[in-house]
Amino acid sequence: MENDNFQTSGNPAGATVNLADLNPSQREAVTRTEGPLLVIAGAGSGKTRTLVYRVAYLLEQGVEPDKILLLTFTRKASQEMLWRAGQLLNETCRRVVGGTFHGVANMLLRRHGHHLGFGSSFTIIDRADAEGIINLLKGSLGLTGKDKQFPTKRVLINILSGSVNKSIAIDDLIYDSYSHLSEHARDIINLEKHYKEFKFNNGLMDYDDLLVNWKRLLDEVPEARKEIAARYSHIMVDEYQDTNLIQADIVRLLACGHENVMVVGDDSQSIYSFRGADFYNIMRFPKVFKDTKIIKLEENYRSTQPILSLTNDIIRNATEKYAKTLFTQIEGDQKPRLFAGRDEREEAAFVSKKIAELRGKGIELDNIAVLFRSAFHSYKLEMELNSTGVDFEKRGGLKLTESAHMKDVIAFLRLRVNPCDTLSWNRILLHLDKVGPKTARKIADAIAGGESPGQALSEYPCGKTWAQGVAKLAQLFKDMERETGPGVLYELVWAYYQPLFEKIYRDDFPKRQKDLDQLKSIVAGYENLQAFVDDTTLDPPEIAKGLSTDDKERMILSTIHSSKGLEWDAVFVMGLADGRFPHAAAGIGEQWEEERRLLYVAATRAKQYLYLTYPRELMTPDRQFRRVGMSPFLSELRAGLFERIDRDGVERSGPSYLTAQSSLSSTMTFPKKAKKTKLSVKELKKGVRVKHPFFGEGVVNDKPKGRSVNVNFQRHGIKILHLDYAKLTIL
Repeated sequence: MENDNFQTSGNPAGATVNLADLNPSQREAVTRTEGPLLVIAGAGSGKTRTLVYRVAYLLEQGVEPDKILLLTFTRKASQEMLWRAGQLLNETCRRVVGGTFHGVANMLLRRHGHHLGFGSSFTIIDRADAEGIINLLKGSLGLTGKDKQFPTKRVLINILSGSVNKSIAIDDLIYDSYSHLSEHARDIINLEKHYKEFKFNNGLMDYDDLLVNWKRLLDEVPEARKEIAARYSHIMVDEYQDTNLIQADIVRLLACGHENVMVVGDDSQSIYSFRGADFYNIMRFPKVFKDTKIIKLEENYRSTQPILSLTNDIIRNATEKYAKTLFTQIEGDQKPRLFAGRDEREEAAFVSKKIAELRGKGIELDNIAVLFRSAFHSYKLEMELNSTGVDFEKRGGLKLTESAHMKDVIAFLRLRVNPCDTLSWNRILLHLDKVGPKTARKIADAIAGGESPGQALSEYPCGKTWAQGVAKLAQLFKDMERETGPGVLYELVWAYYQPLFEKIYRDDFPKRQKDLDQLKSIVAGYENLQAFVDDTTLDPPEIAKGLSTDDKERMILSTIHSSKGLEWDAVFVMGLADGRFPHAAAGIGEQWEEERRLLYVAATRAKQYLYLTYPRELMTPDRQFRRVGMSPFLSELRAGLFERIDRDGVERSGPSYLTAQSSLSSTMTFPKKAKKTKLSVKELKKGVRVKHPFFGEGVVNDKPKGRSVNVNFQRHGIKILHLDYAKLTIL
């Protein structure tokens, strides 16, 4: 269960839910408990509050908690909602079934998967595992070699997963989106067949399999469908606009027999088509469920009215939508600001200057965010912030369990719950001296799935050069077979793995050790090893941001996709230039409309201050500069919805364009580009302090070799830089 460890200090039994705390639309959504219901929840309109009150209200009306199913897109979201429901009512909320689609699929497939031929101890694999399997299969099918131009494992997984999530045949997807790979279509289809067989034979499921098999269970096994649909009498789905076709089918099948299903979402925030999300799921819901009641939540509790007026206008021209107009009672009269810089450098300097002004007004750094369409759009700003000493955190990066050393340790624990997992066997056997890929595969094939992996390993006919390593591994598994506690099992694995770990990662194992310390504390919080193994794939924790006592405030740099669901006092949306936003490849149609919704999502993150910026000059891929205008989405905004900040620093209301003739004044000064001068090698002796526009301050670590210098930077470690390109300055 995804909320097994959920705790609440809810109100005592007999408490009542105070519906007076809700506005009329929220109240209607909470109390309409029978039949299909579509709640169109505008940005910041209290959709989470509505779901929380509905859970508590259903329980108060006598619905059994384990009859309620709450489906969300993150486990954190469901846990928070159930905790808040517990605060409204009582601890019975702990028994409500809440979790992600993938998490609930995992739970139900372990109980009912035997109908499809699956055992209850299957292992869930992540993307890296899937790519590893694809690589193995490419080799065994003869699809690799110098004369082969076969797609990479990353592209192949994108194709296989895209086919599932978009519910289209592989060959159709290839011809639609990967036409340059059409000559390989037959081989890719054959590879997919072997990939499915490999997973089934080894007791593995990837993310897509969880949804596909859940749908199969409901669709192909009437006995299971009847039992599961009867079990959940009231279904709620959050962020319905982000569902794919398979998830929409699952919801339809789950509601068989009662149709007590409420879905909540905002068509204007559907921005994940690249993951397979289908915008039309939320549009067609009333057709799938007859007699659907539609309720709109339009009162916003986040932003000031000037910000909402602009965001309403962004979405006004959408070709398909549920018409809604956001309004608020929050006071505030500052209109959004629009600035056009000469180039990206000037745009970044403007943002940096405004951040300093906001901090002067008392806005804390962690209440400021800069959003952009693609991660590389912030490069110039990152250099600017580094040069001015502003601390920031760029959202994204590895999950804790995606790094190699973490996957090593988890492989041992995965084998404790699923000895058939040859992928994990292959990983840990390759750590042994004198054991290569072929030998590892032979050993894995011989011992996988046995009742006692430790005994099977000890009886395997080993070569003299690697017999001792196998014996130690066999003893580890014999010891693990006698234990069940996750914490004890981790200690056994660590005792075996530590010398290998320090050898394999000898260059940086102390740094990696911090990750393993986090993993140890995470494992200790579980009572059940299977639950831990599932969670490392379904809901992996992010790498902790610094294990030191560094508790500095940091502003956020983030792609718009990563910002969804978040809010800040002040938000900057950068790069709003024609050809960049919308993306140059977005033709007229659904792609164009999704780009419009992406801007809407970005703008609705702001509570008090919203800045929209773009450069007038961009560099093309062939390193040519070209003049650009503002995004078409800005050009079509009505006059008076924002203030223009000219390059002379003056704010003006007016039509949605900027004059190119504006000039700089002393109130808005930007550093002039200095003439490039090459540093002399003689100036950069060991110990000389230098500064780099991106890496910040550092010390020359060794005397230069040729025109390359080794510098140890305070925040980024040792870097080797070429003096002709590094733009170093001596402090």
